[in-house]
Amino acid sequence: MNEPIISVSGLRGIIGHTLTPEIAVRYTAAYATTLPAGQIVVTRDGRTTGRMLADTIVNCLVGLGRDVLDGDIAATPTTGVLVRHHQCAGGIQITASHNPPEYNGMKLFGNDGRILSASLGEKVSEIYRHADPPSTQPDSLGHARRLDNTTDQHLQLVLDTINAEQIRDCHFHVLLDSNHGSGGLLGRRLLDELGCQVELVGSEPTGLFAHLPEPTETNLSSTAQRVAETEVDIGFCQDPDADRLAVIDEQGRYIGEEYTLVLCLDHVLRKHPGNVVTNCSTSRMSQDLAEKYGCQMIRTAVGEANVTDGMIQRQAVFGGEGSGGPIDPRVGYVRDSFVGMALILDAMADRQQSISRIVKELPGYAIFKTKVELDREQIDKALTALANHFADAQISRLDGLRMDWPDKWLLVRASNTEPIVRLIAEAPADIEAKQLCEQASKIIALTTN
Repeated sequence: MNEPIISVSGLRGIIGHTLTPEIAVRYTAAYATTLPAGQIVVTRDGRTTGRMLADTIVNCLVGLGRDVLDGDIAATPTTGVLVRHHQCAGGIQITASHNPPEYNGMKLFGNDGRILSASLGEKVSEIYRHADPPSTQPDSLGHARRLDNTTDQHLQLVLDTINAEQIRDCHFHVLLDSNHGSGGLLGRRLLDELGCQVELVGSEPTGLFAHLPEPTETNLSSTAQRVAETEVDIGFCQDPDADRLAVIDEQGRYIGEEYTLVLCLDHVLRKHPGNVVTNCSTSRMSQDLAEKYGCQMIRTAVGEANVTDGMIQRQAVFGGEGSGGPIDPRVGYVRDSFVGMALILDAMADRQQSISRIVKELPGYAIFKTKVELDREQIDKALTALANHFADAQISRLDGLRMDWPDKWLLVRASNTEPIVRLIAEAPADIEAKQLCEQASKIIALTTN
């Protein structure tokens, strides 16, 4: 493959191979043609190749006659806040999210400060693939201006959602692992503002990751050990662009990304019941909580843009994705690790309970994930066979095939970039979830061989 991986919300690729300055310029120019008049925010997540890409993108936009606000290093949710605060036409966050260090990429924002909608993202992709290379007009250049302060507005929006004084009275001892991404900039300010004693790990945004970037249990084993040894009240772990958050309890146990949304949701619905929106691959725990508080839960197709579209349409009080991405409309329609940290600390202060105690009171399930190689032309046949086999399940074709039973579910959906289908199952016990995936894998093999 000589092309980057392109989704509706942006692209990512290996620097020097599937993502080059030329590709970045073509993609930036395609995006710029879809925007209304106005400034464009450009930020990056701290990766070592980020400044090089930022200079390329800023120069491209200036050459196209666009004015640019260069925020340098900032978290992805902060970029959304900056777009709204400065009334910009859009924004570009330079990030490869949780991908390995050799990757980088671009996330695109609309003028509403959220990740580009699916329809606009597809339009950008179409222009990128078919338009002529951009040309600079020397007599109509734009201007670039550096933003010296990127975090004030975001910090205040987060603080406004919680009882900050109550948290300050608790003097929580917190470990924050930003893994040398962009999260430490606002993360440290937020925790200091909340009166926490803070242990910082990887707060410098150098992009030199101390462990693999995705905040999974395996990748965070050393952080979990440090939490246990330091005797903190809670550990927070961010991915490089800080839109995802994983939690480690005071005993050094990895709570996990699925619980991040649930912990926030439980706290919000206690005080502000209302509609909840998640994607169809998110844990059933969110549905259980919505039912507990007499609220409606709406599922969307996988993808942040789909979730935020659903939140706006249903006027949801909260939403997000089970990959550690809570979305609070009071702050912005972007997954936000800072929202997660603030609401979880607020819950601990409000209930005067440890994080392990709060987690123990939540509904619990086991999730198992796997994948099966499958050619694209065989996908429909395989999904039909699965739907027929699991005829006792409630079937949804919202995104791939989801099969629901009273206490478990199975989702099978095709990858957009590889000849595989991904299987995700959730059940009360590990063995049940694993058996669901194994049974589905056998049916797929029998159907397509």
